[in-house]
This record gives sequence, C-alpha cells and structure tokens, in this order.
Amino acid sequence: MNEKGYELKDETIIVHRELNELDFFVRDFLEILKKHSDYLVVSGFVSISTGRTRGTEDVDVLFSKLEEKEFEKLFNELSENGFWCYQGDSGKEVYDYIKNLNNVRFARKNQIFPNIELIPVDKTRKAKFFEFTHSQKIRIGDFEFKIPPIEFEILYKEIVLAGKKDTDDAKHLRTFFAEILRAEKFKEFKPIINQEKK
Repeated sequence: MNEKGYELKDETIIVHRELNELDFFVRDFLEILKKHSDYLVVSGFVSISTGRTRGTEDVDVLFSKLEEKEFEKLFNELSENGFWCYQGDSGKEVYDYIKNLNNVRFARKNQIFPNIELIPVDKTRKAKFFEFTHSQKIRIGDFEFKIPPIEFEILYKEIVLAGKKDTDDAKHLRTFFAEILRAEKFKEFKPIINQEKK
C-alpha cells in the first residue's frame, strides 16, 4: 500500500477506507442489477469512492439496453427489494424510456435521495459503449464493482461534461492516481471521447 490510500493488486484498485451509507446503497442496488445485466459505475461516485469529499444525490450506472421482458424482471426484483422508480410503477410502463435510451432513476422506497441514475447503453453510444466494454475493477472493503479506466473517466469529465464539479473530480483523480496513470491510455482514449462532443 502507498500513502495515497490505495493499492493496485491483479489489476484491481483496492481503496483503503471504511464503507459508508452511500456505498451500502450502491452495493445493494448493484447486487440486483448484475443478475440481469452487465453494468458500469461512472461519473461522480468514482471520485467520491476514491476519497473526494463532496456530496452527491445521484449515482450514474450504465447497463446493457435490455429487451422488455428482461427489463421487467429487473424492475420487479428491484421493487421487491425496496427500490422505487421515479418514472413509473411497472417495468412495462417504464420500458419506453429504456427502448429510447433515456435514463431512469431508482431510490429506496419513501426516499428521493440518494438515487441511481440508470443509463441504458448499446453500440450506438460509442464512447459509453467503449468504456462499458473496457472496465476496471475497484474494491472498498468487501464491495467490489466496475468503473471505467481511470484515464477514460478523467478525460470524459474534462472534455464532455466539463462543469466545475466535473473538472474538480478529474483533478482529484489525476492527483489521487498519479502513480498509476498511463500516458498511452490518455492518447488512446482521447479520440474516442472527442467523438461524443460532435
């Protein structure tokens, strides 16, 4: 372990800190989601999970665009396990959002925050599909989950999202992971991300 508070072991980033309430919320959601679809946790939670101190109300999670019946199964299991969806009360009702590649949100019943912003992806969303199929594992305590390559996450925040919160997140990731960032990865990912801006 280095003094930065993480180590890289067999290509998995292990962050040395205690799990908190937000981690438990995300873990509970992912335990259900990954039975039905591949997934990728992106954006703010990546920075927060590696020690950036800022609040967040939503956690962005990419998942494979599912067929209607498959999405209904996912929706029903989430409902049975205490989650509700902002966009509707049944998988059938909400599926139009998924079909049209629109995001939907889930939170614990009787709560609004924090929530999961569930983002459907397929091959038409080139940059998102690329990160989705090139994941990196990260582990906090016994909670292991998938995120984009750190270099991709940094560039996406700097180039596409580009708000103050995002550039501050990117700065945190550049500092926190300075020892393991690879220049050739930045070079490889930049043209892929630039496509999203067009």
